[in-house]
Amino acid sequence: MSRFARAETTLSPATSSRLLLAVMGAASLAACAQSPVGRQRADLAPTTKQAAIERPHRVAALHPHPVYRPHRSVDTASAKSSASQGVASFYSDTETASGERFDKNELTAAHPTLPFGTKLRVTDVSSGRFVTVRVNDRGPFVRGRVVDISPSAAEALGMVDKGLANVRLDVVQ
Repeated sequence: MSRFARAETTLSPATSSRLLLAVMGAASLAACAQSPVGRQRADLAPTTKQAAIERPHRVAALHPHPVYRPHRSVDTASAKSSASQGVASFYSDTETASGERFDKNELTAAHPTLPFGTKLRVTDVSSGRFVTVRVNDRGPFVRGRVVDISPSAAEALGMVDKGLANVRLDVVQ
């Protein structure tokens, strides 16, 4: 027998199983390296604005469900003439959605849609008392409420003991 034939017969079962595991591991790593998923992600991220315009179907693949963004009018003249009515409450927090620190002594409010810095006249419909507040937070997150006001604004309206009040909101500025 030749020395090559003797080498083939001397492989032990442990050595052959190690060799088989090494080949399988190398094959699985090679399959991962050639995965089309990595190429698809690179193709989905356009490098320029022009590339995003040319391939909108690839960008849409990232978000299979459209993101709902309600249309907000930026026309302040029509916002001034409109008034909303509902229930107001007062709240205290440590930080506002606008990033500024909450101060219970300031006349501020939380409104779900109005831009930060908007001035609102909040009028208690039962007593006729009103206060002008500045929107600096988001909320209220309770169904049926239209605005949350700071404790000092609630005190000016006389609603601290009640906790809630029916109010009318008018955009001042």
